[in-house]
Amino acid sequence: MKIDFVDLRRQYRCYKKELDAAIQKMLDNGDYILGEELKSFEREFAEFCDVKYCVGVASGTDALILSLKALGIQPGDEVITVPNSFVATALCISTLGAKPVFVDIDSETYNIDVLKIEEKITPRTKAIIPVHLYGQPADMDPIKKIAAKHNLRILEDACQAHGAKYRGKKVGGLGDIAAFSFFPGKNLGAYGDGGAIVTNDQGLADLALMYRMYGGKERDHYLIKGGVNSRLDAIQAAILRVKLKYLDGWNAARSKNAKLYNKLLRGSDVVTPTTLDYVEPVFHLYVIRDKKRDGLMEHLRNKQIFVLAHYPIPIHLQPAYKELGYKKGDFPVTETAAEEILSLPVFPELEEKEIEYVVSSIQEYKNKNT
Repeated sequence: MKIDFVDLRRQYRCYKKELDAAIQKMLDNGDYILGEELKSFEREFAEFCDVKYCVGVASGTDALILSLKALGIQPGDEVITVPNSFVATALCISTLGAKPVFVDIDSETYNIDVLKIEEKITPRTKAIIPVHLYGQPADMDPIKKIAAKHNLRILEDACQAHGAKYRGKKVGGLGDIAAFSFFPGKNLGAYGDGGAIVTNDQGLADLALMYRMYGGKERDHYLIKGGVNSRLDAIQAAILRVKLKYLDGWNAARSKNAKLYNKLLRGSDVVTPTTLDYVEPVFHLYVIRDKKRDGLMEHLRNKQIFVLAHYPIPIHLQPAYKELGYKKGDFPVTETAAEEILSLPVFPELEEKEIEYVVSSIQEYKNKNT
């Protein structure tokens, strides 16, 4: 049995008629940049996130960068975030000439350890970027209290958390502004790169609109410097409008798959995800931990099960960030997780027999190596 990490072809086959019609409509009308299709998607995604405003941009990375621009982050500022994330979380900070300041993660949720944030705050600190990693919301209430106490802004990195809830509220509206990615493998994925910025603050939304289009609201009339060309393609917006209708169901399927993994892996000597009582994760990734991760990963790949390690080299140990002066041992929880974490297939169309095959293959390896 061959099991891909994500099988986008299965999803396409299920919704082929609707998706093909949406794409053909855009090809027929020739409205490829901005336009009504993008406006409709922005309105619908804002409604999905329970926020007032959505600005479609070219990628999740651009969503992060332009959100920080809208928040007024300048060269020399400091922004607190985590080293256990995709590099874009730090890249958005350093791209603006600001400094990423890392905080270690919680050993159960793999999100930012809220008890370690305040010790990293200096007079230069201007914002916090909590990452809702793997689709598990960060603990936002204490983060918001810290931000209010120190007059800091909050950018939610929600690129893996479309539809996740924290204390009954969807991510995206829990801070000042939030960034989403529509990379094809995301819970809501386009057929190319794409992203969105969401907020309840009209001023921030207006700035994001201008930053995504050269610094202006309309052609030949530019109001601010620092603008770029970063617009969500209208064809991708059309595709995302079709997919958005099914996102709640896909998230439910991911959660069902995660529960089955939890049940079947009980007693197998691997660490399964912890879900806190007050959050509803959407399982963009289903992540286990094992002290012999690399051997297990090789075994599963030999069994035609395509698993991944997210993220095997923490950001603070990446060569690109050596000037920050971090060294191995500075963030022990992050570093241990990086050595042990393994992501299993969990996409919505995954079949029960496939999950059973993954688990039996894990058990086979564990039985041979105990």
